[in-house]
Amino acid sequence: MAGHSKWANIQHRKGRQDEKRGKVWTRLTREIIVAARAGGGDINMNPRLRLAIDKAKAANMPADNIKRNVDKATGNLDGVTYEEIRYEGYGIGGAAVIVDCMTDNRVRTVAEVRHAFSKYGGNLGTEGSVAFQFKHCGQFIFAPGTSEDTVMEVALEAGAEDVVTGDDGAIEVLTSPADYEAVGKALEAAGLKAEVSEVTMRAENHISLAGDEAARMQKLLDVIEDLDDAQNVYHNAEINE
Repeated sequence: MAGHSKWANIQHRKGRQDEKRGKVWTRLTREIIVAARAGGGDINMNPRLRLAIDKAKAANMPADNIKRNVDKATGNLDGVTYEEIRYEGYGIGGAAVIVDCMTDNRVRTVAEVRHAFSKYGGNLGTEGSVAFQFKHCGQFIFAPGTSEDTVMEVALEAGAEDVVTGDDGAIEVLTSPADYEAVGKALEAAGLKAEVSEVTMRAENHISLAGDEAARMQKLLDVIEDLDDAQNVYHNAEINE
């Protein structure tokens, strides 16, 4: 099926993430700890932990660091206890924003998230206020020029739910969270390398922002993403700078 143009937004997001590599290890550490605590330290029995460790290795986190964090979470070492909290709100132009946090201090975190929204033009909403506008799914995005027929054949055969081709030629493969790993292995085995591969909250509809609104929205997102406790920030804004 056809989809809206998204390649520029993907490249923009990746560029922003590259500028913030200093926070990557911190976020990955928290994800490893929470995943191991929730599902145990055996990656063969804990897909969430396996995904977190794969991301940590891709970010060049040393194996000793990874093992130490798993040990902390599974009781072999003393460590901080983190809890997961999701906040929902509205950005510029009514854009929907979801902020997933991991924190050892809920009071501090909600105060920081609320302050970021209110100071930079957004509004913190109630639970469920915007989540219905997103779908929890696995996502693989391939650069324009990738063979659409090959991606579609491999992905659908492996259990993908949909393959979406953007107006700019970018190809997006969507899976259920449970099928994400199997589809990813099939794509990799076929020599297909995704530019983006993750389990995410995918916006069902988008709001296009330009000019001053786009700049203000980007500022709001930057501030939220820079919060120490913010793990992932999802939104439905298409920012045209």
